[in-house]
Amino acid sequence: MGLKRVQLPLERQTIFELEAGQGLLLNGPLLSGRDAAHKRLVATLKAGAELPISFKGETIYYVGPCPTPPGRVIGSAGPTTSGRMDVYTPLLLEQGLVGMIGKGERSPEVIAAMGHFGAVYLAALGGAGALISQAIVKAEILAYHDLGPEAIYRLVVRDLPVIVAIDIRGNDLYQLGRQKYAGNA
Repeated sequence: MGLKRVQLPLERQTIFELEAGQGLLLNGPLLSGRDAAHKRLVATLKAGAELPISFKGETIYYVGPCPTPPGRVIGSAGPTTSGRMDVYTPLLLEQGLVGMIGKGERSPEVIAAMGHFGAVYLAALGGAGALISQAIVKAEILAYHDLGPEAIYRLVVRDLPVIVAIDIRGNDLYQLGRQKYAGNA
């Protein structure tokens, strides 16, 4: 099965068509953000203030890029462990977030919220930050400049390779893999 090219931002129809285990090449704009940015975003929402950016229809890549080498768009940009964002994720899904990119499993609460709000979780290959950075063709800080690499960026990607880890129906590649392995053991 080949990789499917998908345009960002994700359309509702596309989200419904994606299946756990499917390989994708993402093209277009997305956001980046990690722990510190997520903590600040949720604190802003809980204080009743307006977010510095809209999450409606957005996909976020859990990444804190390394310093940008001369002549490059961005430094190494590998995914961070998504579970660290789980405490913040349901509230951001409620704000319209439809896609997340990272590595590792998600909590049952996040998976339930994904189904409720209509979102997908995509996995990027950990340890391949230098390779992934080659798929990023533009990077611009949108919010929280003081957080340095953990600021929220607008990234534009071309053929960013990911795997659908959890689809909108709650099919979880991490669990499916364990079940498949247990059945063959």
